[in-house]
Amino acid sequence: MIIYHLKDLMLKKSIKINKKITYEIISKETGISVVTLSRIASKKGYKVSMNNMEKLCQYFECTPDSLISIIPDEQ
Repeated sequence: MIIYHLKDLMLKKSIKINKKITYEIISKETGISVVTLSRIASKKGYKVSMNNMEKLCQYFECTPDSLISIIPDEQ
């Protein structure tokens, strides 16, 4: 299962720039809709396009491994 660390990255960037980062701000900067950002942050295993993955990595100045983790499915 893939999990996204979007909320963690938002918090870290908020602390770094001393300004609250919201989905609306990210949406304006990246062109990714607020609904999509919300789904990425809250739905386990949500499928993110490579285009949106790249935009998020550029926005947060990170690599994909900072944005996602893969957790083995329980059997």
